[in-house]
Amino acid sequence: MADAVLIPDFITATLGFAVYLLGARINGKVAVLRQFNIPEPVTGGLLASLVVLLLYLFANVELSFELQTRDALLVLFFAGIGLNARLSDLIAGGKPLLILLILTLVTIVAQNVIGAAGASLFGYPAQAGVLFGSAALIGGHGTAIAWAPEVASATGLDGATELGVAVATLGLVLAALVGGPIARLLVETRGLSPDRPDEEHTVGLPEETTAATEIDHVTIMRVLLHLNLAIILGYALGEAISAAGLKLPLFVPCLIMGIVISNVRAAIAPSAPPVARTPSLALLSEFALGAFLAMSLMSLQLWTIAELGVAIAVIMTAQTVFTVVFVIWVLFPLMGLNYRGAVLAAGFGGFALGATPTAIANMTAVTKRYGPSPIAFIVLPLVSAFFVDIANAIVIQTIVNF
Repeated sequence: MADAVLIPDFITATLGFAVYLLGARINGKVAVLRQFNIPEPVTGGLLASLVVLLLYLFANVELSFELQTRDALLVLFFAGIGLNARLSDLIAGGKPLLILLILTLVTIVAQNVIGAAGASLFGYPAQAGVLFGSAALIGGHGTAIAWAPEVASATGLDGATELGVAVATLGLVLAALVGGPIARLLVETRGLSPDRPDEEHTVGLPEETTAATEIDHVTIMRVLLHLNLAIILGYALGEAISAAGLKLPLFVPCLIMGIVISNVRAAIAPSAPPVARTPSLALLSEFALGAFLAMSLMSLQLWTIAELGVAIAVIMTAQTVFTVVFVIWVLFPLMGLNYRGAVLAAGFGGFALGATPTAIANMTAVTKRYGPSPIAFIVLPLVSAFFVDIANAIVIQTIVNF
């Protein structure tokens, strides 16, 4: 049995920053990573996770990480997404939002069909297919862990939690790798460009930027104040929602309050110094997302995947092929065959196989290179924040109880 070593939260955060910078340095030197829009924290995080795997295999050391700072950064990031949301964007995003909701439901069902077929093929109970499907993929680690006991109770399957975690882990890796190449294919083969290339970036600064002069200690402090206010009010809203019997991740009410603060501020003080769509907010949002993703990926326990061998390789290959084909031939045409559709295709590839932060990281890498797409950064988080958990729970419960 491997020796377990728990890395304290402060050291985890410090390592996360180092891993992010490592990824940025590698991406700066390896052109193919930039050409295929692989996010910098993905490069560094996956390399670090391989080091953790080698320590497990050859030094018999099992590293795990305290992740409180990582989780706080996720809340900070979504508060920033909320601050960037203009009412005009929410209205303009109505049709894409509806389409994305429907396509997400289709994806949930399809993932579970593929998962159930694969589970049966390799001798697992068909109901365990949800752990090869939407519970672990579009749902992520948290959903997989939450539903694994239900699957175990219904089927008698041993190791259901380990199975769900392994699939979610591999899904996160694949999600971080497929989105950028999908966008590159769509953007460059069709010669796509933003409708408004001069529009502000919502997450991250463009590769060629002159915005650095617009960032100073005052703009950073102003943004941090509004982010903190959104989080404080988000905590309060989260408590009220919980008291009403509805369970949502903390980042959801923080995103909501970010939207409220930004639009109320614009209505009552239109001449006040800007916060939304500023280089300072874009920079802080990218920092929070990048550090979150670097810590998430470096803490992956890749050895859990190997234990499932051929089954996970075959089923996850099928899930990845489905996702790529679906976003290119279904989602992208329905989104209008335009630049925003290409950005959402990159994001949905990351979202369907992994998690919302991975999707946003994919879209950030794309928009930093090709140009902004603010509505994409509003539509996808709204779908993932409000719709997925409810729809996923209904579909999973139906399959498990079948």
